[in-house]
Amino acid sequence: MKKATAILVMAATLAACNQKPATPTIEQIGRHNITIDDGRLTPEALWAFGRLSDVQVSPDGKQILYGVSYYSIERDGSNRQLFTMNADGSNVKQITDTPRGEQHARWVKNGTKIAFLRRDRQAAMQIFEMNPDGSQLEQITYREGGINDFLYAPDNSMILYVADIKYGETVKDKYPDLDKTQGMLIDDLMYKHWDEWVRTIPHPFIVDYDGNTVSNERDILAGEPFECPMKPFGGTEQLAFSPDGKTIAYTCRKKTGAEYAASTNSDIYLYDIAKGETTANLSEGMMGYDMNPTFSPDGTMIAWESMEREGNESDKVRLMVMELASGKTQDLSEGWDQSVASLLWAPNSEAIYLTSVHHGTTQIYKVGLNDRFFRKITNGMHDYLSVALAENGLIAMRQSMSMPNEIYLIDEKSGNSEQISFENKHILDQVTMGDVVGRWIKTTDNKEMLAWIIYPPHFDPSKKYPALLYCQGGPQSPVSQFWSYRWNFQMMAANDYIIIAPNRRGLYGFGQEWLDAISGDYGGQCMRDLFTAIDYLAEEPYVDNERLGAVGASFGGFSVFWMAGHHDKRFKAFIAHDGMFNLEQQYLETEEMWFVNQDLGGPYWIKGNKTIEQSYANSPHLFVDKWDTPILVIHGEKDYRILASQSMAAFNAARLRDVPAELLLFPDENHWVLKPQNGMLWQRTFFAWLDKWLK
Repeated sequence: MKKATAILVMAATLAACNQKPATPTIEQIGRHNITIDDGRLTPEALWAFGRLSDVQVSPDGKQILYGVSYYSIERDGSNRQLFTMNADGSNVKQITDTPRGEQHARWVKNGTKIAFLRRDRQAAMQIFEMNPDGSQLEQITYREGGINDFLYAPDNSMILYVADIKYGETVKDKYPDLDKTQGMLIDDLMYKHWDEWVRTIPHPFIVDYDGNTVSNERDILAGEPFECPMKPFGGTEQLAFSPDGKTIAYTCRKKTGAEYAASTNSDIYLYDIAKGETTANLSEGMMGYDMNPTFSPDGTMIAWESMEREGNESDKVRLMVMELASGKTQDLSEGWDQSVASLLWAPNSEAIYLTSVHHGTTQIYKVGLNDRFFRKITNGMHDYLSVALAENGLIAMRQSMSMPNEIYLIDEKSGNSEQISFENKHILDQVTMGDVVGRWIKTTDNKEMLAWIIYPPHFDPSKKYPALLYCQGGPQSPVSQFWSYRWNFQMMAANDYIIIAPNRRGLYGFGQEWLDAISGDYGGQCMRDLFTAIDYLAEEPYVDNERLGAVGASFGGFSVFWMAGHHDKRFKAFIAHDGMFNLEQQYLETEEMWFVNQDLGGPYWIKGNKTIEQSYANSPHLFVDKWDTPILVIHGEKDYRILASQSMAAFNAARLRDVPAELLLFPDENHWVLKPQNGMLWQRTFFAWLDKWLK
């Protein structure tokens, strides 16, 4: 009896082992329905917002396609779904409902299909197609290693996609028997970039497409060790098909190693598909960044964004247009002291729409090729991030300091705008936002500087509030009407702080002279501008000038480190995120050498150069003997632009001087904080530190 029972148990066990395991159910991350009791923005509410992006108008101008990313703090992850709606905002439909995170969705096949990237069963990103209502899903590519981004040819006979290729020789290539080692042999610069060890680079490939399957893959840069698109942020905006589908324009910086590290000189190339070769460099002799080409609808011209000076990532961005037949190139923005972005040709090929930041907001403009007149279409306290054409007007994505991305319909003639997406209305309706006002402040050199002041919700001018000076990074990123999921001004205001965010020297939107003023002068006028801003705010009767703090990231972190040794008792608390502390150390630790050569003047060992000597004489680490104010230091260990050693050194210096300090270190984050639980920890630590010293 016992023997028979044992045999049955064994048989059942063996049968269970041979059964195919059930596919695990993956819980969806979708739209959050939260309740906000007191109307104040919290970190939990901030992470509950759906993040709308990548707005695409259908070829007939009647429909809009976009994606929304949703985050889960509990699961420490995110998911992205696709939506469509009519161009007037009606008939909103969610057309995907999976945990796979659909990306880079595009209208294809004259609007009869939508193509997008999704992970396959091997977790590689592949191209899928479906009907606009989400039905009849089909996988188009099965490329080993996956795909990063893609474009369809105008006639859909080819697909251009971006995929990674191996870069350089590895230790395992050289010594195959050492297959377990993680060691790296390095013999040139650019072995790291932003947040990765450079082991692969992106290349553009084209494949033939019969409407169902792809074949005959060709690498446009076969045998060339150059990246295209350019890392770390480049996508298919750096590539374009000509309207006849015979030519591809691509952006490339054809340099490697130390030469790559020291130069921003990228160019616009033309690739003849039939010949299978690059036939022209359209920007030859233009020494700065040239990127983001776009052909005119009639195919006779090509436009692109161009910076004039090599080694300067923050030069004026010019609007270049070339007649392809003659090769004649003109700078349409000559004499216009603003930069351009998001280029979009008018259907008649006679004008270009674009966005441009000016005086702390980003608006939509239109310039005619003949008159070169830049007509401002939109106004208001907000930033437009994109522009597209629909049958009933312009479609644009917009944000402000008080609202995350939403879609707007704009009447081109009047400039009037109408919000047509309401992804976060259910949350925003529960939140009381603080007022945001702009103030023009007189600087120490008698210039006018725009500063944004953000007040707490339910602001009471009869009370005394602690205040924060926000120090912008970049160094040349504008303090425009941006919405941030980390440096969120409304979040700070909801914690009963008044914030002043000045457009100090060195920021876009105030002319090239203002922008250039920061290079080689890190401890100069830009710092006087920051002090001017907080001194202006401290004079207000509702600000407690005994409870002032200064916060910032990247160059803003440098600013905090520098002010810690120069603030003359203004501040009672500091927070520095990913900041430069020791500039000599930074020069040799960073990877893009053109940046430090431009902004610091060059290497510290060159003597007799006034700019260089002034730059390194203003290194914050030289003034630690004057540090006397509590400081929180934050850094990500995957930040290879400004290494975490900078913040560790600053924290160690503070503690060795017996200055109250904390170090928040993220081993798995780069120059940003992207993971939900890390983001929550960041917010809690940020406000705990401020509350401890300012309340």
